[in-house]
Amino acid sequence: MISFFLTVRRWSAITKFLSWFSLCLLLVVSCAPGKQTGNLPTPTGDGRITVGTTLKPRTLDPADTYELASLGLVFNMSDRLYTYEPGNTEIKPQLATALPQVSADGLTYTIPLRQGVVFHDDTLFNAQAMEFSMRRFMENKGKPSFLLSDTVESVKATDDYKLTIKLKRPFAAFPSLLAFSGLCAVSPKSYEIGAGKFQPNIFVGTGPYKLAQYGTDSLRLDVFEKYWGEKPANQGVNIQIQTSPVNLFNAFRTGTVDIAYLSLQPEQIRSLEAAGEKGDWQNITAEGSVVSYMVFNRNQPPLDQPEVRAAIAAMIDRQLLNQRVLLGQARPLYSIIPTTFKVSQPVFQEKYGDGNFQKAQELLTAAGFSPEKPAKVEIWHPSTSANRSLAAQTLKSLADREMGGLLQIEVNNVESATFFKDISRGLYPAALLDWYPDFLDPDNYVYPFLSCQKGSQSQGCQNGGSQSQGSFYYSQTMNKLIARQRQEQNPAAREAIFREIQEQVANDVPYIPLWQTKDYIFAHNGVNNVQLDPTQNLIYRSISKQ
Repeated sequence: MISFFLTVRRWSAITKFLSWFSLCLLLVVSCAPGKQTGNLPTPTGDGRITVGTTLKPRTLDPADTYELASLGLVFNMSDRLYTYEPGNTEIKPQLATALPQVSADGLTYTIPLRQGVVFHDDTLFNAQAMEFSMRRFMENKGKPSFLLSDTVESVKATDDYKLTIKLKRPFAAFPSLLAFSGLCAVSPKSYEIGAGKFQPNIFVGTGPYKLAQYGTDSLRLDVFEKYWGEKPANQGVNIQIQTSPVNLFNAFRTGTVDIAYLSLQPEQIRSLEAAGEKGDWQNITAEGSVVSYMVFNRNQPPLDQPEVRAAIAAMIDRQLLNQRVLLGQARPLYSIIPTTFKVSQPVFQEKYGDGNFQKAQELLTAAGFSPEKPAKVEIWHPSTSANRSLAAQTLKSLADREMGGLLQIEVNNVESATFFKDISRGLYPAALLDWYPDFLDPDNYVYPFLSCQKGSQSQGCQNGGSQSQGSFYYSQTMNKLIARQRQEQNPAAREAIFREIQEQVANDVPYIPLWQTKDYIFAHNGVNNVQLDPTQNLIYRSISKQ
């Protein structure tokens, strides 16, 4: 998603999706002397917070961390150059002391760094340590390494507390990328640079918590007493990893955990919300940045005809999908860019509306289809996704009931690993997917979906973002628009380019946006200041308990 798109980019959706269903964790290894295993104690009056989740981290090494479970933990134990305020997508300095100074050609970023910071192993933080951390992120070649290596030409400590980064090409969203959880400072004393040289069972950063225990079903984070910034409002955090949403639901209801977050099923969320409204506990919601969408393979008939793609866009009823599939726990989405960003425009609502069956029938009829010769479309989804299965069946029911025989939808599913491996090979005519952003900038919802480095109008995309996503969309005009917004430093001018991009997507329909997530957290009464950052991370440091 940064700079030239690599094939591995498709694993953003893959690995983050699979993290919800992962069934294993690395062997129990403590970073402190004397390994500890077993369940953590239930909430007590010791000032510690107990968080319940079903997400199991694959690794705690920032250079290889690319799933929600791992990123959330790394986020809370680390500092990055920049970070976000809760509910705000604008970055602010963290280990940096100011926003970058950018050269006139947009290629060189100079960043002043904070002094008086130490790592959890007492190593001093400085520009050399930050250079080490960023070089390690690229050179160890972990799952997220391309985020930097595609974009960064070099990173150098040009003074004790000054970092200079040179890009391969201009990229206006680069400061937002530097807030990615995995791009944190790690101790040069505890880590080393080299392809595949990872430390999955330890974490040594500069953040407000240090890792005290890492077990198969629990973690313990203790307050780092030498932290440079404001100390946490609690005495530490226990993380209990439940084996299923049902177990998480019951653990919260019985008070075994103070907070339940990720992942509960819609029915469980509705039940907890109802009890929360009665005052049994607190319901906390936040607008999410994850989007769900349908992708069309422009090389597969009848989806190679723009009228068919447009007809399906007109037929879709997002309000119905939200209520039937998600029990109202999402927000209908009318652009590939979510409403998290002010540049988002409801272009699909403006052009197609919701459940516009007459328009859909007119488009299919004009394309030469009839009840005797209907347009037949296969919609695929991963077999493990209950929500996408129900969404696909709902779309099939709409077509059967409202399209007068002009459109026939067949629903198919396949095991998740196979699905994500094959989608870039062009095997699926249409598919339902989720997108978890790597960093918060509109570019992250545009470049990975629409860019194409090699292709043609006749054959579609052969190498690039759209090929990896399974649409094979190719447009020279779109490529030029993407390049312009990536180079444009003026926010108003960049916003205008994003408007053009969104309008072209609505015209060409390589994708149809469906819904944008809401995040639900439940906390017992007396647990205060429970907040999320804009990338879905639960912020541990602000939480206190009476």
